[in-house]
Amino acid sequence: MKYVLASARRKTARAKALIKEGRGRIFINGTPLEILEPEPVRLKIMEPIMLAGEEIISKVDIYAEAHGGGIMGQASAIRTAIARALIEWTGSEELKNLFEEYDRHLIIEDPRQTEPKKPRGRSARAKRQKSYR
Repeated sequence: MKYVLASARRKTARAKALIKEGRGRIFINGTPLEILEPEPVRLKIMEPIMLAGEEIISKVDIYAEAHGGGIMGQASAIRTAIARALIEWTGSEELKNLFEEYDRHLIIEDPRQTEPKKPRGRSARAKRQKSYR
């Protein structure tokens, strides 16, 4: 049986997507995509699936897992992993170009990370102000 494994990262979230021959079932962390909550997360994950089209999705099963980070970071990592796996599964340059035109981050990861907090400040850059008078 043919299968494709792809991974992706976003902030501190890590995701893996497995695609194999099937009937069009999609599971995210063991939950079917149709009942995944909250809705913005479901819509974000569905972007590469909607772009790929029914003729590709109806022939495969997708299993995606994510850990670390928050729910939106995980959703972004999952959608990138699914998009990469679909490109590898189909071997289609046309699908890759479609994903890249829609949103470059479907294929290429966003490298930005939160900056660590420094001493004598309440955040990464803000410092306690001094007064000399």
